[in-house]
Amino acid sequence: MSWVVRGLLSVLGRLLLITIFLSSALMNKIPNYQATVAVMEEHHVPVPQVLLPLAILFLIVGSVTVLVGYQARLGAALLAVFLVLASYYFHDFWAVTDEKQRLDQTIHFMKNLGLLGAMLFIMANGPGAWSLESRRGAPHSGA
Repeated sequence: MSWVVRGLLSVLGRLLLITIFLSSALMNKIPNYQATVAVMEEHHVPVPQVLLPLAILFLIVGSVTVLVGYQARLGAALLAVFLVLASYYFHDFWAVTDEKQRLDQTIHFMKNLGLLGAMLFIMANGPGAWSLESRRGAPHSGA
């Protein structure tokens, strides 16, 4: 595969991967801040007034670092932490009795597992071609 094709695919992959996280922060959590705190309380998330700002920070910082490919392993780790906690608190299919809702939550949980797999892949291999890390010649950048 040519360097150009690999670079384009890498950038496009990173962009598509972070879109769900960045849009969650910018188009949902920030503009609906108080409502999000209320939902977190309903789902028994501890100290939502503390964890929501941290979640927003993790989503934005993680997304930007993965997208540009600078400190992408750290950004992927932040997004991985978010995914684990969001999956546990908001997609607890094991506690749902209604069959349709259980199926919906199972699908969301499995989607998060797939995204978590992508974060682990970035943590192990770096951001890939056409990233700031690969331009700097960072060791183990995956480029």
